[in-house]
Amino acid sequence: MALVALSVSALAQDSHQQARTIAGDPVATPQRLRLVNVPAATGKAIALFDGRSLKGWTPWLGYADPSITYKSDPRATPIGIGRDTSGDFAVRQVDGAPAIWVKGETWGSLVHRADLRDYHLRLQFKWGAKTWAPRERQPRNNGLLYHSHGVPGEVFGTWRPSAEFEIMRGSTGMIVAVGSKIRGHSSVAYDPTIIAPHLRYRLGGRQVDIVNGTPTWNVEAATDAERPIGQWNTLDLYVVGDHAVHVVNGVPVAEVRDLATIAPDGTRRPLTHGHVQLQSEGAETWFRAITIEPIKTLPGIVATAGG
Repeated sequence: MALVALSVSALAQDSHQQARTIAGDPVATPQRLRLVNVPAATGKAIALFDGRSLKGWTPWLGYADPSITYKSDPRATPIGIGRDTSGDFAVRQVDGAPAIWVKGETWGSLVHRADLRDYHLRLQFKWGAKTWAPRERQPRNNGLLYHSHGVPGEVFGTWRPSAEFEIMRGSTGMIVAVGSKIRGHSSVAYDPTIIAPHLRYRLGGRQVDIVNGTPTWNVEAATDAERPIGQWNTLDLYVVGDHAVHVVNGVPVAEVRDLATIAPDGTRRPLTHGHVQLQSEGAETWFRAITIEPIKTLPGIVATAGG
């Protein structure tokens, strides 16, 4: 699979033409994927949420008006830790058990203090009832960011540079590069039924480099495996070194390889560890049962018959 380089002429095309140039033929068709060779843990599982408090998690808030987040206005100042965040992030009871509550009105994140590498992370999430401007009429949105590094608010005043396991209605498991210096390779096909950049993960597809702010800024999940609003979903993130597999409710939906950062001298440096962030991005969300366990190998992904 040859890596696609975007030319000036490709960037000048409309988004569908760009996607076809990037991904080639054929157009994406549904793939039924499954995990194989799921690794056994090489050590004890550790809870990142103790069920009582936000111990180990550090909050950070972006701008009071989230609509300015992507405008990169140098005059804008994020809230950061400049106010009490108990009305944004808290531990509350839901469905008879404790969970981390993310209000979602002010964008930001909870960042866990552990610097993690080579792990299987599992969590459960479900959507709350409320959505907020400027996304109140858009699909509910949040995210699990991993291999996070850098300083708080480095990306759009709101997040740390990282790779993203997207949590969004219709797109949970999507791969996103959070920050202009994050890179990662994935395989795709052109899918005209989804919004730009119209690139869907496909096992055996054409390889692309995921670069924020370009026509390859994300790779959509292979399929929508999320359950209806109000039900709990289980996410599994398998990471070994610079390679990760995204799994939603037992279904593998994306894979990213060669995660890297771009150094000041322009060289590509492997990104193999970092912190996890739970996003706040316009939708009330609940998280619970957040655990990690060490692994040394990744599961494989195969297409089932007819997939």
